Amino acid sequence: MPLKRFSDIKGLNIAERWFVWAGVALLGGITLAGLIVTIYAAWLFHDLPDASELADYRPATATRVYAGDGTLIGEFSDERRIYVPYDQIPLPVVQAFLAAEDRNFFEHGGIDVSGLGRAMFKNVFNAVSGRRLEGGSTITQQVAKNVLLTNESSLNRKVKEAILANRLEASLTKQQILELYLNEIFLGYRSYGVAAAAYNYFGKSLEQLTPDEAAFLAALPKGPNNYHPKRHPGAAKGRRDWVLREMEENGFLNEVQLQAALATPLKTQDAPRRAQYADADFFVEEARRQAIARFDAERVNRGGYYIRTTLDPSLQSAARDALMRGLENYDRRHGWRGPWGTTDFADGWQEKALEETRPPERRSWEAAAVESVAGNNVRVRSARDDRTGTLLSADAAWANANRQLRRGDLIFVEPRNGQYALKQVPQVNGALVAIEPQSGRVLAMVGGYSYALSSFNRATQANRQPGSAFKPFVYAAALEGDYTPASIVLDAPISFAGGPNGTRWSPENYSRQYYGPQTLRRGLELSRNVMTVRLAQDIGMRNVVDLSERMGVGRMEPNLSVSLGAGETTPYRLTAAYAAFINGGRRVNPYLIELVQDRDGETIFRADDRRCRECGRPFSGQESPRLEARGEQVIDPITAYQVSSMLEGVVQRGTAASARGLGRWVGGKTGTTNEYRSAWFVGFSSDIVVGVFIGFDDNRSLGSGEAGASTAVPVFTEFMQVALRERPARPFVRPRNAIYRTVNGIEEAFRPGTERRREEEQAPANPILEGPQNYNDVIRREQEEAAGVPPTTAPPPVTTPPPPKKEPAEDLSGLY
Repeated sequence: MPLKRFSDIKGLNIAERWFVWAGVALLGGITLAGLIVTIYAAWLFHDLPDASELADYRPATATRVYAGDGTLIGEFSDERRIYVPYDQIPLPVVQAFLAAEDRNFFEHGGIDVSGLGRAMFKNVFNAVSGRRLEGGSTITQQVAKNVLLTNESSLNRKVKEAILANRLEASLTKQQILELYLNEIFLGYRSYGVAAAAYNYFGKSLEQLTPDEAAFLAALPKGPNNYHPKRHPGAAKGRRDWVLREMEENGFLNEVQLQAALATPLKTQDAPRRAQYADADFFVEEARRQAIARFDAERVNRGGYYIRTTLDPSLQSAARDALMRGLENYDRRHGWRGPWGTTDFADGWQEKALEETRPPERRSWEAAAVESVAGNNVRVRSARDDRTGTLLSADAAWANANRQLRRGDLIFVEPRNGQYALKQVPQVNGALVAIEPQSGRVLAMVGGYSYALSSFNRATQANRQPGSAFKPFVYAAALEGDYTPASIVLDAPISFAGGPNGTRWSPENYSRQYYGPQTLRRGLELSRNVMTVRLAQDIGMRNVVDLSERMGVGRMEPNLSVSLGAGETTPYRLTAAYAAFINGGRRVNPYLIELVQDRDGETIFRADDRRCRECGRPFSGQESPRLEARGEQVIDPITAYQVSSMLEGVVQRGTAASARGLGRWVGGKTGTTNEYRSAWFVGFSSDIVVGVFIGFDDNRSLGSGEAGASTAVPVFTEFMQVALRERPARPFVRPRNAIYRTVNGIEEAFRPGTERRREEEQAPANPILEGPQNYNDVIRREQEEAAGVPPTTAPPPVTTPPPPKKEPAEDLSGLY
């Protein structure tokens, strides 16, 4: 049979045979093409994303950080995006993007055939002129590409894009697709989505944008770098104006609105900024560390959290200004160190000079070069705008006194009344922390002179010796025992074994003098070292370090030198520990983050975790709910009041008397370490406690006389002048169960029963010897009293009249 058929074919003429073979080839080609298409489709579809998943799509969103009053202070993100639901996107913004990208968006089903035809027609001319070809993609296709596919330019990707666009239209509403597009698209200036772009380009929210600003954002999807407003201002404005005309052509603007928008110049910010408020860099970075420790980096940088912090912007700005000025004043006292560079005024010197980093916080400073020097008449030329002027004669004299200014010196200057002031970036650094003592809320934190120059946070990361700023904890431990503010401690030489190289350790007062028996109050007010060591020896250093650890200072060794501040702590911990002296003896843990909410508005963290059963009840005239006080009780409220009263005396009569101008109800304690390596002051009113630390990062000496009273107290005073306007000082809370007696003209608080001990001390059976006394006799009497032996009568003092009574020196600080 097959042979017969073959013979039949052979019997056909040539034309007929060719016709048969062509049919066979056609059928084979169709079959092969079908097989190829089937294989291609299987390959194409096997890794095609599921478009329905976009219904729950959550793009990486920036976490935004706010101060307590709602001021935006920072942002944490891998992609700077602020997700905004469709119903919160203003209509002019939507219309601008529709006019620029997809005018038929609400009519087509994912692929705009007419738009594709227009793009192909334009591409003929684009190919001839060498321009980038247009794709004719709809907004739906762009969502498919941006969210589900890659940016590769290939036929495969375009086919996948078309398929996914069709699936997206079937899975999502037009509004959902537009919401994804407007939140996902990259618009330059580190901006993902329209909300982030509005903030980065214009410093505005979406609802604040004008039509011309919305049109500029809609001009960017085609190529943000091509329309950069600073690098290509002409192209940027031209593209914006094209979008405005498209908006008018589509009926989104009338002729009057179009002409007004076209006449508006394109003005954008010089660079994208995470926040308009820029004084809290150290605070924001510490909040970021704490947030990552509590959640994790992925959730913080991509989760779109809302973080409300404890920051008070007015106090933060005051803290930054006070610390920077204090460091600059210290630097000024120690002279001009010389220029940061030199130039020969060759072409291009200005560009090189402008590369030098100045503190961004000092926006008025600018780089300049010295043109000529004639004594204290110094002429300079600005690198930024080539202006010339003279240095203030006082500044020139200050610099020449230490290191002569020369032609070609590169310096920083600040315009002032037609002249220039000479400026110098301090090498010294420091920290300031302000905490609310009742709650532990950190109201302000500055960790150094300039975050841009050094991001090391000296408030939380620098472990330094606090010097005499530690003494209040020694006195608190004593008051927790049998001592009272009126107890007498001998201020006289004392020595102990265990000094360096086998010698004896003999602590001394700052003045190198001794003042005999003194009350605890006077010893703390004037920071008597020897009295403090005697006190610590009597009550036991183990009790002192245990108490300081419970109060939050940190773990320290029970050595007597620690009583004078030889241990280490941070300004953050020390300042928080002082809060117990003000809030009635409770340790409060300091914190920066008040509240955290996720992108859906659900609260996932709240710092105040106290329970209040009655707070949810509607008000019907009942008494307001009472919340328990925060923190753990670590010292007796009477002890806390005694210490705060004694520290108020430090400001009124003691080593911090330079801050007396702040008025009543302000206390604190100075501190200086060996060889003047660190200067401290921790001060407070009833509503705020402030710690100030100043020192070099390499722990070298600040210089002779640079003690807490002269270096740190002025910073505290300047800051508190602002803080007390917002939070006026008021009397410290007096414990109800304390007994109050006047001692030496000062009202003292006593625990019930201890006031009688004071009366016994004031009326002893034996008369108190006055005037110079033999030290051996003093020691003998102390030993007899301890042994219970009746004291022997010492011979009367010899005929030499006592020298005139000296006023106790107001020690600047306690050096150990």
